[in-house]
Amino acid sequence: MEDGKILVTGGAGYIGSHAVRQLIKAGFHVIVIDNLSTGHIGAIDSQAEVVIGDIRDLGLLDAVFAHNKIIGVMQFAAKIIVPESVVHPLSYYNDNFTGVLAVLRTMVAYHVQNIVFSSTAAVYGSSDEAAITEKAPLHPESPYGFSKLAAERMIIDCESAYGIRHCIFRYFNVAGAAEDASIGEAHPVETHIIPVTVDASLSGKQMTVFGNDYKTRDGTNLRDYIHVLDLANAHVLGMQMLLNGGKSDIFNLGSETGYTNKEIVETVGKVTGKPVKYVFGSRRAGDADAIVASNVHAKEILGWAPTRNLEVMIASDVAWRNKHPELFGATRNKLPTEAKKNLLVYVPSRNTKNLNEAIETEDQDRLEKIQTTNGI
Repeated sequence: MEDGKILVTGGAGYIGSHAVRQLIKAGFHVIVIDNLSTGHIGAIDSQAEVVIGDIRDLGLLDAVFAHNKIIGVMQFAAKIIVPESVVHPLSYYNDNFTGVLAVLRTMVAYHVQNIVFSSTAAVYGSSDEAAITEKAPLHPESPYGFSKLAAERMIIDCESAYGIRHCIFRYFNVAGAAEDASIGEAHPVETHIIPVTVDASLSGKQMTVFGNDYKTRDGTNLRDYIHVLDLANAHVLGMQMLLNGGKSDIFNLGSETGYTNKEIVETVGKVTGKPVKYVFGSRRAGDADAIVASNVHAKEILGWAPTRNLEVMIASDVAWRNKHPELFGATRNKLPTEAKKNLLVYVPSRNTKNLNEAIETEDQDRLEKIQTTNGI
């Protein structure tokens, strides 16, 4: 394995923190950068080095790359809530596109040639395919989906221009927690159906299942779900592929079969021993009958396939919530004692012109000359 570090942006988040653990298990040295807008310090593996900061801060990125030998970037930092992206599109483009732009600028300047990008199947929008393949038409239906597709396009363009190779993963719904129940899903506002259903079961509160007249095996929405550890392992395989000289590629990650909302409700009740109280509500606008992702390409190239079924996903989520009823609670913003030794603090670079392209530097120099000449 090449000597150096993998930089994981958003490594304190739900998927990012599990990927950090799997990278370390695979023998990688990991450095995390996260602004903790939704992540949790306590979720970061104690063996990972940690930088608390924002990837849009070019001065900070410049300092991080200057002081560390980065051999690959795993990009998770992003906003992910579709309805929120409709209300706050500028925030989503700022996080999901501008953040990636900053990372790529720094990669170019420091000759880092490998990036694994956490994208989304939302780039496809609605699809008539039984199992969506990587060749499906791309027509995202939200600012979230567009921001991710724009970042994908930028990453792809950086290969032809600068030789940066990429592994892009598109997936739908992620669930579950670490096998030891030490970390798991903990969003400020939970919108994902599995944790929402688990909470309903454990609390005894009634929940609403939206729609029961879809063209599926039981009338409720059918969606693709994979365990967070299966997903994290795919990202590790993608990084290993790039570091071993593999070609750039795009992969869908999914189960190919999926599960319905009713199956989720029933399985949660089975796992917890507390049947879920629910009522059917009206359909939500825009919800398709069934959407699942093909995993054929990932199997062929990466040797990846999901290994944990719905019951395992739910059981691990239940174990996580039972062990941590307040989730990360008061420890969300407090670095564990054993991890403090790995906290890195850098003074951001004041001059980041080295991250510019030549034409940008020329433009800046011309503007500065005009301002100086005219006393502006």
